[in-house]
Amino acid sequence: MSDMDAETKNRISKIVNDADVVLFMKGTPLFPQCGFSNRAVSILDHCSVAFDSVDVLQDMEIRQGIKNYSEWPTIPQLYVKGEFVGGSDIMMEMFEAGELQQLMDEKKVAKAS
Repeated sequence: MSDMDAETKNRISKIVNDADVVLFMKGTPLFPQCGFSNRAVSILDHCSVAFDSVDVLQDMEIRQGIKNYSEWPTIPQLYVKGEFVGGSDIMMEMFEAGELQQLMDEKKVAKAS
C-alpha cells in the first residue's frame, strides 16, 4: 500500500481539524453500516457531544487514506480536537472508565444540542 497523496492527506487533515469531534465511520450516525460504527455513535451520543461524521464508504480515497493518516488499520476512528483517540474498542474502554467523558470535558468539546 503506497503512501496517500498530498491532496488526500490535506483533505483528511482539514476534516480532522475543522471540527471538535470527528468520527470516520461506515455509514452515517442515523444509518451505521457496521456494528463497530454503530457502537461508536452510541458512545458519542452517551457523552452528549456534538460531532461530525465522515462516511468512508462514500469516498475510497478517504477510506484508505484515514488508515494511513492515523496509522490505525480499522474504521471507525475518532478524533478529538485534531488528535486521534482510537477505534470503537478503545472508545468503549475509555467510555466505561469515564475517561472519554473526561477527555471531552477537558478539551471543552461542544455539547450536542
